[in-house]
Amino acid sequence: MPRDTQTATLYRMVMPDHLCPFGLKSKDLLERNGYTVDDHHLKTREETDAFMEKHGVETTPQTFIDGERIGGYDDLRVFFDLDPPKEEQSETSYQPVIAIFAVAALLALGLSWHQYGSVLTLRALEWFISLSMTILAIQKLQDVESFSTMFLNYDLLARRWVPYGKLYPFGEALAGILMTAGALTWLSAPVALFIGTVGAVSVFKAVYIDKRTLKCACVGGSSNVPLGFVSLTENVMMIVMGLWVGGKALFG
Repeated sequence: MPRDTQTATLYRMVMPDHLCPFGLKSKDLLERNGYTVDDHHLKTREETDAFMEKHGVETTPQTFIDGERIGGYDDLRVFFDLDPPKEEQSETSYQPVIAIFAVAALLALGLSWHQYGSVLTLRALEWFISLSMTILAIQKLQDVESFSTMFLNYDLLARRWVPYGKLYPFGEALAGILMTAGALTWLSAPVALFIGTVGAVSVFKAVYIDKRTLKCACVGGSSNVPLGFVSLTENVMMIVMGLWVGGKALFG
């Protein structure tokens, strides 16, 4: 797409009680791509409605380049090759999981550095798993009802005893917090081992035996993460952590 200096015409809502965030993002994106913006403010609801009726659109902002309507902010991102065309965009995304595991890893390394003066410690690996469990639990606890509904699509125990879907994130959070603190191993290890084992069996059956295509509830009920490797990894990590800390407590 052309990046040399050109003029783009932007229509966006700028009202006393509402400043359209997508209008600001569109203006910024245009300017960062070398465009001079002819910025038109839609200052009233009536003015905005008249503009949308005139151009046959249902939303603002709207960007025009060389007399051609590009569209809203999402369309502008496609125009600048930042996103694929809508028909090519996937309904699933691993971005939430990548963010969670990356932050958990950095937190674990930071704690290890602070505590032991080195990032390369066994405790850092333990913290990575326990912190990942805790952060994943936070995602689920934001909307327990929504999580438990999605969870029922594949979890074998929740299907037999529905309340388990609402208890699961609390158990994961409890185990993760106690493992991070290195406390009450007699409680944290069995909890992690139990929910991890049930979860791993459920995911394996749904994805690899029944060949079902589902969304994973691992990062909450509004997740677009596909059920499969990520959820299985979450559960396997809990199993490994439960066995590891439990074994250390027993055989020291």
